[in-house]
Amino acid sequence: MADSPQVLLRKLRLTPKHSWGQNFLGDDDVLLRIVDEAMIVPGDDVVELGAGLGHLTRHLLETGAKITAVERDRDMVEALKTMELPGLNLIEGNAAEIDFAAIAKADQVIVVGNLPYHLTSTILFEVLDQADHVKRALFTLQKEVVVRLSADPGGRDYGLLSVLLGLRFHVELCFEVPSEYFHPPPKVDSAVVRLSRRSEPKAAVVSEARFRQVVKAAFAQRRKTLSNSLKSDPRLVEKYDLLGALERAGIDPKRRAETLAVEEFAAIERALDS
Repeated sequence: MADSPQVLLRKLRLTPKHSWGQNFLGDDDVLLRIVDEAMIVPGDDVVELGAGLGHLTRHLLETGAKITAVERDRDMVEALKTMELPGLNLIEGNAAEIDFAAIAKADQVIVVGNLPYHLTSTILFEVLDQADHVKRALFTLQKEVVVRLSADPGGRDYGLLSVLLGLRFHVELCFEVPSEYFHPPPKVDSAVVRLSRRSEPKAAVVSEARFRQVVKAAFAQRRKTLSNSLKSDPRLVEKYDLLGALERAGIDPKRRAETLAVEEFAAIERALDS
């Protein structure tokens, strides 16, 4: 069993970098549950984002999977090199700028990590951009964010990433992790979310890039009606008959973005070409 984050940091004469959002999770029961929820089997190719002090890394290696760990903090990288972690492929780099499949040298990967809160959106968009190569992702995030990601249409929690992720992934809140399990404890509780790639997108779209463009515009001014909020993107206004597309898709232009299901946004995107 590894030393606690507090003890290990003291031995290494290191302190958490608050500006980097470093909050270390060292509870073995929680870490083992994270590994279990990731559904990793021997031979899987796994990319861990933000290996930190290696607490989750150790349990990932025990699964028999091939583990590639990414860590940006050079102090942590040097510390990880001194630990007994046989078989680990350690990459020094920014998790927000990583080609997951390339660094793992595999076509299909599982991505896991305890993400710094300020990088959450950036990394989730990376997962979307690389969805063809990410068969599953399991992240520990701010609880409020996980609630939003897994929200259903109609409520205030439902938003941009709820829709974009919902097109390609099944999104599930697995379990909550209270702040006291971290060192130092953050000001808010966390939760673990699992993104499981769908065998096919939830709805057909002509262009995923254009689908994203439509959804972003719709939520840019979420208090406005669709007919007004879609106009927030001048590129859509110049190129398409937006009111006509809404009519062809069977969507009331007076509705608001938060009321539309993934399939309805997809219908709007397809209708742009009609």
